[in-house]
Amino acid sequence: MRKAVQPINGVPLPHGILNTCTTVQDVPDVHELMGVEWLALGCSPVRHWVDPCLTDESLGESPGEPARKAFDRPEIEAAEPITLYAGAECSTMGWSFEEAVEHARATMDLGEQHGLEAAFLSSHLAVTAVDLTPPEGPVSIAQGVAALEGCLAESYGGTGVLHVPAGAAALLGCCNVLREDPATGALRTLAGNCAVIGAGYSALNVGPGNLPAEPGTAWLYITGPVVIRRGPLDVIPDRSASVNIRTNDRRVLLERTYVVGTTCVTCAIQVTVCP
Repeated sequence: MRKAVQPINGVPLPHGILNTCTTVQDVPDVHELMGVEWLALGCSPVRHWVDPCLTDESLGESPGEPARKAFDRPEIEAAEPITLYAGAECSTMGWSFEEAVEHARATMDLGEQHGLEAAFLSSHLAVTAVDLTPPEGPVSIAQGVAALEGCLAESYGGTGVLHVPAGAAALLGCCNVLREDPATGALRTLAGNCAVIGAGYSALNVGPGNLPAEPGTAWLYITGPVVIRRGPLDVIPDRSASVNIRTNDRRVLLERTYVVGTTCVTCAIQVTVCP
């Protein structure tokens, strides 16, 4: 008869969505977890003013009209809630309430990033992204990162976040596309953008419109900075209600709500992962 021993503990991937590339805020206010909105910052261009008195051409809308400077109205951006859960079920004969909670908590701790990445990809990235894939088809991963960074730079003046499937991450080292920041441990491009290497992105691997990637390809995305509001971890139900008296099974559910926000443009491109 086999002897029961301690479970094998795992360590979450070090460059997932809840690590150094994003700002994670633990918020107790339930109102923030119902969705948030804000005025976009940095999405409007800073323009070059040419004094019409120093040129031969008038910048007015019609001859004789004085030149005018442009004013941009800030856009309202928003983020909707994402709720993740981990459930545990076992016979009450061999499992206490505390052990059930501990098991579900370990599942959540290890799989939290995976679930959040997949949900963020399907609900936001794949819904809002501008597809940069050329008519000729997928490009190399280095070309893909270059195109994404160009797209972000054209519409936003700050650094952003690359969203990369874990299955394509190794290729980013072939051309020194990413380098580890010795101060923070974050993976950054030469342009300064940070990279999230996501197992959840790899599991879905979908492009704009949530269409699955073709075999041998992967979808990369880029966004502005990412802020994650994270609620408390709720244990459902309480001790007594966790037992089904008909089957004598105990069920425990852990839930947590997140609101993942980003700003300005989202761009996507399909890359090849096979030579």
